[in-house]
Amino acid sequence: MLKQWLIGLVMVVIAAGAAFTYRSMDSDKAAQSDRERPASVVNTRTPELDTVRDVVKAVGNLKALDAVELTTEISGRAVALNLKTGRRVEQGDVLLRLDDRQARADLKVIAAQLADARRKLERARSLRSNNSISQAQVDELLTAVDVAEAQRQAAQVRLENHRIEAPFAGVVGLSDISIGAYVTAGTTVTTLDNTERMELNFAIPERFLGQVGLGQQVGGTSPAFPDTRFSGELAELGTRINELSRTLPVRALLDNSDGKLRPGQFISATLTLRERQALVIPEQAVMIRGDEQYVFVAEDGIARRISVVLGSRMPGRVEVAEGLALEDAVIVTGQDRLSSGNRVRVVDEDNAIPDNRFALPTES
Repeated sequence: MLKQWLIGLVMVVIAAGAAFTYRSMDSDKAAQSDRERPASVVNTRTPELDTVRDVVKAVGNLKALDAVELTTEISGRAVALNLKTGRRVEQGDVLLRLDDRQARADLKVIAAQLADARRKLERARSLRSNNSISQAQVDELLTAVDVAEAQRQAAQVRLENHRIEAPFAGVVGLSDISIGAYVTAGTTVTTLDNTERMELNFAIPERFLGQVGLGQQVGGTSPAFPDTRFSGELAELGTRINELSRTLPVRALLDNSDGKLRPGQFISATLTLRERQALVIPEQAVMIRGDEQYVFVAEDGIARRISVVLGSRMPGRVEVAEGLALEDAVIVTGQDRLSSGNRVRVVDEDNAIPDNRFALPTES
C-alpha cells in the first residue's frame, strides 16, 4: 500500500514539473513573438490651432421681407397689364389699369363745378366789401366751395382706384387676369414680394438664451440648393419663451440678391453663438469605447492611448478641449488595431485624411 502511495506521489510531481516546464516554454515563445511583431504602419497629424464656432442648429421657414396680395377696390374691365410672373417691379409701377373713362369724365364735371363755386365766392367777397350782400350769403358760398373740393378729392380717389400700383419694389407673383377681362371689386390680382432679403423664422432652445444676441451670424441651407450656403444675421428676438417647447422664437435676415430663395421655403439654420481659438484634430482620429473618447499618439515609435474631452465639431474635424498639446503626434490611420504600448512606424501620406474642410457644416 505504501509503495503504491509513493508511486502516485512521484507521478504527481512529474506531472507538475512537466506543466511548469511547458508553461515556461509557452511564455518564452509569446514574449519572443511580441518582440518579433512588426511595427504597425500609421499616419499622424499634429493638432492645429483654428477658429472654432459654437453653433445652434434649427429648422425654419422663409418669409418675404414685405409681402402683399394686391386686390381691386372697384369693378371694371382690364385695359392694361404689367403682371408678368417673376418680373421685378419698382415702387409706383402700374401693374393693372381698369377702364377709367367714366371716372375721368366725372372728375372733369366736379372740377368744373368747383371752379364755378370759387368764382361765385370771389364775386360775393368783393360785393361784401361794400355791403351789397350779407355775410350769410358769403358763408353759404364758402361752404359750397368746400363741398365741391371734397367731391373733387373723392372723384380723384375713384379715378386712382382704377389703377393698381406696386406699393414697394418686389417680384410679381402668379396672375389669372387677362386684357379685356371684367374684374369685380375685391378680386385678388396677384402677389408682390420683396425678396432681396428674406426673413427666416426659427426657434432656439431656452438654455442658449444667455448666449444669443442681435447681429450674430446665421447660415442657411436648403435641400433645393445643396451646394449653396446662404448667409445673414440675427435681426429680432422674441419676448416670450414657448411654454411647451421651451424655445425662444427668433428672426434672421438672409441675403437673397440672387433670387434663389422663395417665401414659404424650408431652411436649415445654423446660428453662430461665439467664436474662439482652439485645438482641432481630424475627426477620424477619435476612438470611442462606452463613455470614453480617446486617441493614440506616437511617442518614440510607441503608441500611447490618451483620453480626450471633445468640443465643437466641424466638417471632418473636431475640437479637443482637454487631453492634447500642439506638439502631440496624433495617429489618424491604423489606430483601430492598436493597443497602448504597441510599436508603430509613422509614414507620411497626403491623402490619409479626406479634405472636408470646405464642406457645409453639420455640427449642432
